[in-house]
Amino acid sequence: MSGEGKVVCVTGASGFIASRLVKLLLQRGYTVKATVRDPNDPKTEFLRALDGAKERLQLFKANLLEDGSFDSAIDGCVGVFHTASPVILSVNDPQAELIDPAVKGTLNVLKSCTKFHSVKRVAVTSSIATLLYNGTPISSDVVVDETWFSNPDICKESKNWYALSKTLAEEAAWRFSKENEIDLVTIHPGFVLGPPLQPNLNFSVEVILNLINGVQVFPSPYRFVDVRDVANAHIQAFEAPTANGRYVLVGRVTQRYEVLKLLREDYPTLQLKESRFEFEEEPQPQPSYQISKERAQSLGINFTPWEISLRDTIESLKEKGFLKF
Repeated sequence: MSGEGKVVCVTGASGFIASRLVKLLLQRGYTVKATVRDPNDPKTEFLRALDGAKERLQLFKANLLEDGSFDSAIDGCVGVFHTASPVILSVNDPQAELIDPAVKGTLNVLKSCTKFHSVKRVAVTSSIATLLYNGTPISSDVVVDETWFSNPDICKESKNWYALSKTLAEEAAWRFSKENEIDLVTIHPGFVLGPPLQPNLNFSVEVILNLINGVQVFPSPYRFVDVRDVANAHIQAFEAPTANGRYVLVGRVTQRYEVLKLLREDYPTLQLKESRFEFEEEPQPQPSYQISKERAQSLGINFTPWEISLRDTIESLKEKGFLKF
């Protein structure tokens, strides 16, 4: 489907997934009304430099916690992609830093959607984190799919505040959309790899950089998916008439030692600082398991091999000056 003549909104447009989504929407002919915290921030200039941006991209200021903040950006749109939500693992105040922006922000966007009859479908960027934390034992023969739902109490007990914020936001989104007859789909990516468009580091790419530098900040296994596949899935979920419900996006569940092995083999001049966790002696990693691809494939998504995603991530880090080898 061509996006020519169609207007859509993307929230949090300067983010890792959102900026890739904006680029792909522009390539497909859509006019994009994109929200950012500050349109005058130099960090948004890379969005204006995208092909088609001069003619078909408008930046709007919006705040997740401000009622009505998204009205002007959503007015006249046929589709809304809500990607704006903080991705932070270490917080001092989970309620203020994660939960409120995720939950209230989602509801603010959906409330704005109810004001404009032009909106035909809303796609909310959720996370694999809203599926995994439900107390089900994980083993190699387990298959995780869209019928899994994280338990907020388990998230609280384990102090997994990010998972809690995304779980509560998704629950609020489905409840509000049913009460207000909004055509909603939710997208649940895993650990997102691939070349970032924005000049600054994002969470998942920084995890790879920290891994190279010998800083263990994210436990194995990794549930990899390419950012380009995630952007494509958002658009497919918006365009496909039969799309509905939840879509989990994970191409491969991969252990840390596999990542380090590929880096050693493909980048022999890259100085891996692995003294704390040599890849031959991974300390009691969680078992790998399977994540269903069936619903993602129903959207026409053919997952990029994780090896290609990782190589493209490394090349991007090098190009942007974060890695030297």
